[in-house]
Amino acid sequence: MSIPAFGVGTFRLQGQTVIDSVRSALQLGYRAVDTAQIYDNEAEVGQAIAESGVARSKLFLTTKIWTANYAADKLIPSLRASLDKLRTDVVDLTLIHWPAPGGATPLEEYMTALAEAKAQGLTRQIGISNFNIALTRRAIAVVGAGEIATNQIELSPYLQNRRLVSFLQQQGIAITSYMTLGYGKLLQEPVIQNIAGRLGASAAQVTLAWALQHGYAVIPSSTRRDNLQGNLAASRLQLGADDMAAIDALERGERQVNPDGLAPEWDD
Repeated sequence: MSIPAFGVGTFRLQGQTVIDSVRSALQLGYRAVDTAQIYDNEAEVGQAIAESGVARSKLFLTTKIWTANYAADKLIPSLRASLDKLRTDVVDLTLIHWPAPGGATPLEEYMTALAEAKAQGLTRQIGISNFNIALTRRAIAVVGAGEIATNQIELSPYLQNRRLVSFLQQQGIAITSYMTLGYGKLLQEPVIQNIAGRLGASAAQVTLAWALQHGYAVIPSSTRRDNLQGNLAASRLQLGADDMAAIDALERGERQVNPDGLAPEWDD
């Protein structure tokens, strides 16, 4: 995998809350941080990193370009602004956050601009988020095979996106799972609770371990230090084949994130 398997997310965290979360995560050993322009917390993430004492070279930093900045004359300036907020000269991964609403900016335009950002040394890798198969094919056609590091998608035991996952794996594109815990709904799932009880683990750890064993990167967030520590321990939990199969069977096509005007026509 060209990206870290485990990182800390910052969606919906702002102000001192995100500073404290990122600071705690870095103290606990996290070395990958995921943010985005639309989260309005890049400056705070940058502050937390700068104050952490962890060398920038030891970190993997991801941000995402927002739809308002997709035009060819806006994408790179917006990324430079993000770099200033994050207090770094380069991010490790930059993603297109959602397909352009209504195709207002052609995919070919913003993917070309994203590739140019990489060529200019502003980002080490590029990728996409919330793209379906058809859009991913178009993105590959623009930037070339092997250039898209990941597609960050909603993925959980309740929404497994099997067609899209299979396609991405065939293309050698890493899968980053967000909403892996289904807004916390998976923590109340009896199948997962039973496995967790038997293994002496938490429901969150079991769910994250399921995703990791499928080869997906995960970026769970939390405002609580003990939850951050517990989540990280999921990387050391091994689920047996029967437990993996039981969790796989929970698929029910339940999507948590499907914003009107942004979401593409999903494959599942």
